[in-house]
Amino acid sequence: MNHIKNILVSPRSEWPVIAEEPTDVASLYTGYIMPLSAIPAVCGLIGTAIIGIAGFRVPFGGALWHMVVQYVLGLVGVYVLALIVSKLAPTFGGREDQLQALKLVAYGATASWVGGVFMIIPLLGILSLIMSLYSLYILYCGTSVVMKVPQERALGYTVAVIVLAILAAIVIAVIGGLLVGHL
Repeated sequence: MNHIKNILVSPRSEWPVIAEEPTDVASLYTGYIMPLSAIPAVCGLIGTAIIGIAGFRVPFGGALWHMVVQYVLGLVGVYVLALIVSKLAPTFGGREDQLQALKLVAYGATASWVGGVFMIIPLLGILSLIMSLYSLYILYCGTSVVMKVPQERALGYTVAVIVLAILAAIVIAVIGGLLVGHL
């Protein structure tokens, strides 16, 4: 809980703590990524299947299947993005380090995941978007500290990561659409 609060309130001072913290992939997933990434999935399920928009609700079974697919593909997406982040770092003068890249992706996504709570009331979804934009700033703050990218190249690295994350998200959305049956 301290990492969540600190990365949201003071990311510049929290990144050095995260960078030096000993951990492993399994601990990051079970202790941080899986619980936090469940927030938008579960809140989205509640918002679309139970609360609804203007009296329209998605059938619960379909919404539940969509949530499970979205959640699982999101977990895979975090790992894939961490691979990309790690491999891309040397291009910008940083170091290739898979575990540190996973930390950057996971903790960088904190605001987006926490902002997913607004999906419980679909009309507040814009607040979720704002929190996702704040995640981009958090990610930027961590690139130099975690991946050792020189500060003068951190913005370029962050932009490259964001572009690749968008492309990965599109691929994941297509796969999810195929699995859910919307394509």
